[in-house]
Amino acid sequence: MSDIIQLLPDSVANQIAAGEVIQRPASVIKELVENAVDAGSTDIKIIVKDAGRTLVQIIDNGCGMSETDARMAFERHATSKIRNANDLFAIRTMGFRGEALASIAAVAQLELKTRPHENELGTKIEISGSKVESQEPVTCAPGSNFTIRNLFFNVPARRRFLKTNATELRHIVNEFQRIALANPDIAFSLTHNEQVLFNLPKANLRQRIAGVIGKSANAQLIPVETETSVINIHGFIGKPQAAKKTMGDQFFFVNNRYMRSAYLHKAVTSAYENLVQADHCPPYFLFFEADPSIIDVNIHPTKTEIKFEDERSVWKIVSASVREALGKFNMVPSIDFDQTDEIEIPTFRKDDPIAVPSVSINPDYNPFEAEKTRPTSRGASSSPVSSNWESLYEGFESSGQDTWTDEEPEAVILPSRENLDESEATEQITLPSSEENEKTETGTLYFQIKNKYIITSVKSGIMIIDQRRAHERILFEDFLKNIQSGASVSQQSLFPEEISFSEEDAILLRDINQDLRIFGFELQEKDNCTFAITGQPSFIKNVNATRLIDAILDAFKSGEVDPENEIKEQLATIMARNACMRPGEVLSQSEMAELINKLFLCTGPNYTPTGKTVFSILDNEELDKRFR
Repeated sequence: MSDIIQLLPDSVANQIAAGEVIQRPASVIKELVENAVDAGSTDIKIIVKDAGRTLVQIIDNGCGMSETDARMAFERHATSKIRNANDLFAIRTMGFRGEALASIAAVAQLELKTRPHENELGTKIEISGSKVESQEPVTCAPGSNFTIRNLFFNVPARRRFLKTNATELRHIVNEFQRIALANPDIAFSLTHNEQVLFNLPKANLRQRIAGVIGKSANAQLIPVETETSVINIHGFIGKPQAAKKTMGDQFFFVNNRYMRSAYLHKAVTSAYENLVQADHCPPYFLFFEADPSIIDVNIHPTKTEIKFEDERSVWKIVSASVREALGKFNMVPSIDFDQTDEIEIPTFRKDDPIAVPSVSINPDYNPFEAEKTRPTSRGASSSPVSSNWESLYEGFESSGQDTWTDEEPEAVILPSRENLDESEATEQITLPSSEENEKTETGTLYFQIKNKYIITSVKSGIMIIDQRRAHERILFEDFLKNIQSGASVSQQSLFPEEISFSEEDAILLRDINQDLRIFGFELQEKDNCTFAITGQPSFIKNVNATRLIDAILDAFKSGEVDPENEIKEQLATIMARNACMRPGEVLSQSEMAELINKLFLCTGPNYTPTGKTVFSILDNEELDKRFR
């Protein structure tokens, strides 16, 4: 049998590696910006066109590379950051594998201009699909300037799998936020299609969080500072009122490297138990400083998963640190009796001096003094006890006649409860008044139970309607009619409300603004990431437009809305669910009649847009069975 095993060409091996390391334009930015951070840069500029499909440019003022290093950097497993296997357990840099540049050059057209600060001339290299096309000396600024064009030009299948520009841009913003938060001492800027999305100067961590997440986040931050023998923790957590339904503002960093950890996320959220709703998540920005020998960062191609040597101890330290921070700012009761298995913060160190316990005494205390005193638990005396205790009750003599009036109380007749069980006794039924009864045009009576259900009689029995779901169905079909007609009646705001969004939300809002206009929303962008609501749908009453827009954005970020499918119908579903009446709303006879009439004019009154039952009929036969 002939030999069949052979070495793959470098170009093929690099494309295989690119499949793991470079998944989308955001991956290119992550790898190149991390290299710029490792190079000691103090100013990093990122320029993107068409969400990275056409152009990704990274400009830094780092140490730069010599002519030989610039050429070697594009070889597989060529790196300046480790020398042997032992260095894997002492990693402080962002990159170390030496795969990123080779992978990018394998699937894009790349140009590099780089110059060390001490040299007068730099080096220019052009590579396309792993093939070096040219290398020559060039005059350029110190540092490195990477230009990547036509990503996946030679892998069309991978290019077709890219999402819309808005989706890819959100991924780019997410990667940018992670690196910018981890390095507040570096100035960053991000420009997309010649529009500046971020311009972050050097700052402290709190200022950087406000610059990345939004100015409104500054007032919602609580500092966390903990030192232990295992790890040190610093950063900020959000106040309970800042919690949201969707994830997005939750960040862990280990030695300034972004990390995902569902295990430690649970440690943070457990500290917020009973402070936020079960389906809400608080924001946090926590930085761990740990000895590199007790962590492993080399378990995933993207290096976002990190393993700790003793994860259980880290879990308890994180949970205790968050609880302590919340307690200091009076977010939780200061007394906590459930201290089982809790770690005391800070933990005891071997070289810490041991303080000798002291006992305080009162040498002047004499138990045989004429005026008796009450000793305290520490030996000091408290205030003397008064011997004239009868004077405490002076002025409290009772006169039975003074507390009653001569008038006879009115008799109160209560219905007999002998034959009612507890549930029937507490049932709330709203009965129509005689005046409302006369105004009912159809002559049909409606009864509201628990301010939630409407009961009425029909030929086949008794109909029970969920009033909130009925209203949701009505609004959904109204929205659909607006979509079909292509226009909606918008009610203009006399005093437009202005809302500030994070850059990620602002990108999404710009993308769906035209769709929202069909429903009657009119949004005008004032400054960067600030929008004014100048109009909202006219048939939506008593609904906060800001809350409705936030719900729409949360649905997009959580994946409830799929931009690839019919987005307008999905938006109508979300808006109807959030704009319908609130639970427990009391309705009059005319309002109940109008609601039911509109419901049965709908094309599908039986179910809500998400498939939940709107009404149920208890037929006559079932009623007869219950009373036999």
